[in-house]
Amino acid sequence: MRRSVMFALLIAAMVCLPLSNALAFHDEGVAYCAGCHTMHNTNGNNGLIDPSGTGFPYLLKYSNATDLCLSCHATSRGKVWAADPMNPGAERGPGNFAFLLEDNINDGRNGNLPANFIPGWRAGHTVISPSRGTVADALNTISPGGNYPASALGCTSCHDPHGNEHYRLLYGAGDHAEAGNFNYVNAAPVALGLDVHDDAAFESDVNHNAYQSGMSAWCANCHGNFHNNQNQYRHPSGVGMSSSVQNTYGIYAGTMNQNGGTPSASYIADVPFEDPDMTMTYTGSPDANSKVSCITCHRAHATSAQNSGRWDFNVTFFEDDGQNSGSYVMPQTYNSLNQRSLCNKCHNKDAGDHNPF
Repeated sequence: MRRSVMFALLIAAMVCLPLSNALAFHDEGVAYCAGCHTMHNTNGNNGLIDPSGTGFPYLLKYSNATDLCLSCHATSRGKVWAADPMNPGAERGPGNFAFLLEDNINDGRNGNLPANFIPGWRAGHTVISPSRGTVADALNTISPGGNYPASALGCTSCHDPHGNEHYRLLYGAGDHAEAGNFNYVNAAPVALGLDVHDDAAFESDVNHNAYQSGMSAWCANCHGNFHNNQNQYRHPSGVGMSSSVQNTYGIYAGTMNQNGGTPSASYIADVPFEDPDMTMTYTGSPDANSKVSCITCHRAHATSAQNSGRWDFNVTFFEDDGQNSGSYVMPQTYNSLNQRSLCNKCHNKDAGDHNPF
């Protein structure tokens, strides 16, 4: 009798177990396959998904993997592609692919002249999305510094659609991306991120993605280690921050307050750095364990500046952002019309200048 009762209780407990983990959408092995794939190129009782009858690649529900990803993640669950590049919504960390649709992002000298336009497809990673009208990079056929084919660039070039244990499902060492038939050599980065399922989440200086290690090495899977080439003068990446840079970062609080900042409140999400002890609520300055990385100056997806810059590298003053191009004006950390480039957060070259204000 006791054995029967225990068995009944065990069955009841199993029935009542939460199903969230077992039904994780991208969790390889128990994922929701039908969320992305169709068995016979059909959509329920609505006939063929692909009118040609041949079916989309990998029996996907959309014509390519990026459009499939965007069906869930464009305007919710990460909000990576806003409907309007002039109104992208609050920044969540990686930038926004909507800026690929800008007509011009050149706010440098004479950037308003048609001959000098910098089209939006140079705003970041030019993922190919038929539904959004973006095509392969017209300038680089392979990733600068590496050999990833631009003709295959999409969401699944970087993210494993079937899931893994890495930050943002990024591919890691030994992984193979079907998109581009590409093999990853370097490990996935270690980081903590804002909850993609929380549509109200946004990046701030006190609640931000926490990059702990490996971001530059991971980017080097596609872009190579050209920043570490000692035969050319390149900005270092993936290396420790010098004591002078640590100090400058800690006391710099904008062009109008270059030396009066408080180190314990000096962290800004616009200029992040890597640190093994980084948390999502960290507000302090870098230390001997901190590193500059690719993600310090660039966002992962796209911005309204060239090369996915966290700020516009072509302008001296933030007030010039968007003036020549008519593009989206990126919010600035230091609320001042006289604020200069955020390169100064680490390298304050405005120090000692004649005060022009």
